[in-house]
Amino acid sequence: MTAALIIIAAYIWDRIVGDPRAIPHPVVGIGKGISRVERVIRRISPSEQALKPLGILLPMIMVGGAYASTWLILTGLYHVHEYVGWIAEALLIGTTIAAKGLKDAGMAVYRRLKEQDLEGARREVGMIVGRDTEQLDEPEVVRATVETVAENIVDAVISPLFFALIGGAPLAMAYRAVNTLDSMVGYKNEKYQNLGWASARLDDIANWIPARITAVLITLSAWIHRYDVRRAWSMALRDASKHPSPNSGWAEAAAAGALGIRLGGYNVYKGIRSFRAYMGDMKQPLQAEHVPAVCRLLVSSSTVFVILAGLLLYVRGGWLL
Repeated sequence: MTAALIIIAAYIWDRIVGDPRAIPHPVVGIGKGISRVERVIRRISPSEQALKPLGILLPMIMVGGAYASTWLILTGLYHVHEYVGWIAEALLIGTTIAAKGLKDAGMAVYRRLKEQDLEGARREVGMIVGRDTEQLDEPEVVRATVETVAENIVDAVISPLFFALIGGAPLAMAYRAVNTLDSMVGYKNEKYQNLGWASARLDDIANWIPARITAVLITLSAWIHRYDVRRAWSMALRDASKHPSPNSGWAEAAAAGALGIRLGGYNVYKGIRSFRAYMGDMKQPLQAEHVPAVCRLLVSSSTVFVILAGLLLYVRGGWLL
């Protein structure tokens, strides 16, 4: 019962409060730690090629450190009083998820579009995507926003909740370290192809199950909101593998199917144009209203997961492991 309440409380905290800037965020600390460890590894590496085996060291230190430090903190607080431990665990899990922040970011773009402020919409979406946004027209701004919100349902919500479900706050924080490593060093460019390969691979492994769960949740959410349920699932099965990531395509393809839109196409990164395979069929053109629609899928998917997780924990009477 207690574990179920902790998960539910963590989700409610995130939905209401989110990540207040006045409160130090653990992910910021993880990011700083990654930068420090990276500098040390580069100093001790005799060559660029030698970074490849040392690339394993970075996730070992950061993921193991995130788990161990969270476990030690909670162990001490539970010794103070079990209520103190419960509250701390809920708050720590709450910092690993970002449903409110993701929805707020998407709706900020939508508000600019409704005000017919395309420049403002470009700036807002530029804060949450890696592609160049200065020349995007309205449909492309919408596409960028929908793709980002859908993709991050996995990374920012379902995956951390999934790991909290099986291992409490320590495992949720370890996942957040995995995801932060991928966002900082998991690139296939010249700088990180040797150092970051293990971090990128670990992120792929960690998100494999949650990504596929998310496709199911989006399909259920499509039913809740009377979107296209059948197409949500069929597009996930048909198009998920087209995405360059083994996981991100599941949420994006399911969302595209549910909303009757087509995602993918040409993107520009630092002036270089590249093509990403299409996902979904264009039953209707992209328009501003698809942004709040994908935000509804985000909220419903995460809420359904929390309800199911809470019921499962209640039945089992504790953490799964």
